[in-house]
This record gives sequence, structure tokens and C-alpha cells, in this order.
Amino acid sequence: MSFYPCVTWVKRGVAKQTPDRVEVTKEELEKIIREAKGDIKDLEDNEDEDGWEDVESGDEITEENRGSSSDHLKEGATGGCTDDTKKGKRKRKEKHADDDMEDIVNAYGLDKYDEEEDVSSPWDGIAGLTYYASNTEDPYITMKDDDEDSDLEDFQIKATDNLVVVGRVEKDCTNLEVHVYNEDENNFYVHHDMLVATFPLALEWLNFDPTDEKPGNLLAVGSMDPTIDVWDLDLVDSIEPAFTLGTKPKKKAKSKKKVGSVGGHTDAVLDLSWNHHVRNVLASGAADFTVALWDLSQGKVVTTLKQHTEKVQALQWHPFEAQSLLTASFDHTAMVFDCRSPTNSHKTWTFDGEVERVSWNHFSPFYYLASTDQGFVYCVDVRMDKPVFTLGAHTKAVTGLCLSSRVPGCLVTASADKCFKVWDINDNKPECVFDKDLGMGELQCVSCCPDSAFVFAIGGETDFKVWDIRENAAVRNRFQGRTASKVTGPSPPASVDPVALETLSLGTRTDTFNKKRKRKKKKPAAESS
Repeated sequence: MSFYPCVTWVKRGVAKQTPDRVEVTKEELEKIIREAKGDIKDLEDNEDEDGWEDVESGDEITEENRGSSSDHLKEGATGGCTDDTKKGKRKRKEKHADDDMEDIVNAYGLDKYDEEEDVSSPWDGIAGLTYYASNTEDPYITMKDDDEDSDLEDFQIKATDNLVVVGRVEKDCTNLEVHVYNEDENNFYVHHDMLVATFPLALEWLNFDPTDEKPGNLLAVGSMDPTIDVWDLDLVDSIEPAFTLGTKPKKKAKSKKKVGSVGGHTDAVLDLSWNHHVRNVLASGAADFTVALWDLSQGKVVTTLKQHTEKVQALQWHPFEAQSLLTASFDHTAMVFDCRSPTNSHKTWTFDGEVERVSWNHFSPFYYLASTDQGFVYCVDVRMDKPVFTLGAHTKAVTGLCLSSRVPGCLVTASADKCFKVWDINDNKPECVFDKDLGMGELQCVSCCPDSAFVFAIGGETDFKVWDIRENAAVRNRFQGRTASKVTGPSPPASVDPVALETLSLGTRTDTFNKKRKRKKKKPAAESS
């Protein structure tokens, strides 16, 4: 059973027509294996220290069986195991006698990685797992595929294609699926995916590439780790992100939770928002109670907001005012910050329940919406202290909250009560137009296509779908006078000017990430077909 906790869209015309493929050299593979082994060793260290479980028997560690293993611990104080360790006792950290380059080469067959000879057995090691660009080149496939031209066409991204990226969790496997959606041709399919190390919680598209003056096609990923991985969506077969913001602690903290740090977060990253006006700025909210403002050109935090007293679960930059940031937390509050002087310039609203989602109304820039775990949706005018209206939208937490990208007043909500609802909130008089149980279990997230007013991506407990809500007659009839053809999208009111975040415009770009990005070698897919 699959689980889909987060989703985001990529506008048409952004993705490269023919994505590049990554070729991993022998040296790069050696480094990846070495780093992976180090991560596994750190994980084993943490499990040994925390005493969470009996790995072999699956039994909970108790004082009784903890004491029975004390004899083994006398000799293995550093976590090494003895030869007479019995089955059913806590698994001890394996002692490595030698972890040098020669061992890695021998263990994974890397000494033959670059040799051009007949393909060896696929069981010879990780380097023996050879990928072929087409079935014609694969010596093990004798019945050639007649549909290779069609596959190549599907691999190419058209100017009319949107990309939809969704986080997927299936048992112990976590990955990011990149789908292609074409409204005109009614096409929807998985283009490629990327394996990720931990549970993805938030996705945010951005076009700021610190290694290139030209706009990129990047995806920032927040997860159960305190770091933010940024992937290049124009690269296929990537096995690692383009770069990572923040650092992971070597061992789990046993003391009281730390609140933020100068190097980034100290706990899971719950939400992300990219500033469209100041392109090198990314905001992140985390379980360490803080909001971090990152300068992507330098790869570091330049400002940390610590006004919340609980986990920061949602945040969003204002669509027109570059300095205004909306945040929300488990502490039942939402705040709006002027990030030019965030300590002295912020305003707070308190709601009944933990805030799940927030969204600026891009058609009415003084208004924002907030949803809670109690099933309520609040509409707030930032010039007022009380909500404009309070809507009892669902019977459980409102986990998805999204306005149509191009039709004023069209709001959709998704909930843990399994219902998807369409609302008309025009003139601040909310009315339910349509509701349905989508058969996807508890709904987790929803996002509107930036180029299609009525197309929404929805992630649930058991499934993921992209749906044009005009399939419902009630929706068509209600919004037929506000169709996307008559609305070209929001534009800044004359009284609202984009304001540069002077405190975050930190001079020229640096080469912080250049060294790491150069490790990737690209070649167009067309050359390998």
C-alpha cells in the first residue's frame, strides 16, 4: 500500500525538452558506497545507544533481558559483538577491521567497472548492474521492443506538459515520482523517479541554481531529517541531490530538543516556501520550533525566526510583497513577518487548534486562509485582529488547503475525514459546491496546477490522482462565469510594490556548490538511444 504525503507542480515550458542522464564514474561510485557505509554505521551506533529494539527477536528491550547481556558488554564497550552472542539478544554493532579503498573495490567489483568487455553476471556486485539506453543495446534481450520510438517520445518533455512531483512511501521504500501531465492530450504518466533516504514531508519547486546564471528546474525536499535536499529535475537517474542545505547530527540528541542552530535545523523540516521575488531566498519551517531563511547562493541560514513555541508546520511567502512571510504552528498561532526586521515587525493570530495549512489569497493580497486539526478554515484580513469568517469545513484535520490558480473564490479542501470539497468563498460568504469521498483513505495534500484553473493533484493514504473538478456539473455551473479563459492570473495591485529583501540580498553568488555539482556528468538521452 502506497502513501502520498506531499505534492507540487512545475509550470509548462520550464523543464528541459530532453532531460540529461547522469553517468556515474568508478571514483564516484566508490565515494557513494563509502558514504553509504558511513551512514549505516552511524545509524547502528544510534540504535545501540538508544536501545529501541531487539533487532533479531523483535522483542522490546526490558531491564530483564538488558541485564542478561551485560557480560557481552564488558568486552564490547564500544559496541563490538563477541563470538558467543546468542540468538534473540540485542544485535551489537559489527566491528570493521579495515574500511579502506581496496576493500570497497573488491567487495563491489569496481576494479572491472570501466573495462569494456562482455557483460558479467549481474550478481558480481553493484558495478555489474549495467543500464542500457535501449533494448537494442541490451545483449540479454533477444526480442527487441517495437515501441522504442514511443518510449523516446514519452521521455521528451513538451512545451505543453506540466510536471507533477509527488512523495511516495511504500513500506520501507521512499521515493519522489515525477509525472508528466498534458491537459490537451489527456496524458498522465510517470516520467522518472528518485529514491530518497527518508520520509518526504514537503516539496517546493524553485528555479534558482547557485551554479548557473540561467534559471534552473530544481526541487527542494523537506523530510524527517533536519536537512533540505535540492534535486535537479532535468537530470534523470540521479542517485543523490544536486546539493543539500544544513547538516545532519552525528548522533541522536538525548537531551531536551534544541531550538534551531546557525547551521540550519535540528529536527524534521515540515514545510518549505521559495521567494519568487528574491530568488535566492528559501524559507523552511521545522519541528525544532523555528523558521529558517536560507540564502541559496551561499547555502546557509541568514535569519532564524524563533517566535513560535511549537513545531512550525506551514509557511508561505506573500505572492506580491517580497518581505512578507506567513507562518503557522502547532502552538495554535499564525504569524506574518516583515523579514526586513522580523524581530520587531510581526503580527500574531490565535486559532482553535493546531494549524495544518496556510495560503495567501493571491486575488485579495490582504487576506490569507488557515486550516486546523479541528476541521476549521479561517479567513483573515491582516489589517484586522479577528478572522473575517470561520468555516466548519470538515470533521477532522484539514490537511489540504488550496485556491484555484486562476479562478477567484474557488477553494478546495482535503481532510483526514477522507473527503474532498470544493467551496465558493467569493465575497467572504463560503458555500460548499461539491464534496466527495475519493476512495483514497485519509487525504494528505492537494495542489492546483499553475496553468489550469480546475486541475488539482491530490495525495491520499492509499492513492494519488490528478483530477479536473469540472467533471462535476455543480462545479461547472457555479464557476462558469469565472472561467480560466477570462482570468489571466493574479497581478499585483497598483498599491502593492514588490520590495527587495535587502537583508537577504547578500552580494554576489559564490561557488559553494560548484565542486559537488561538477561531480555529475551529463549527456543527452538522445545520444544514448
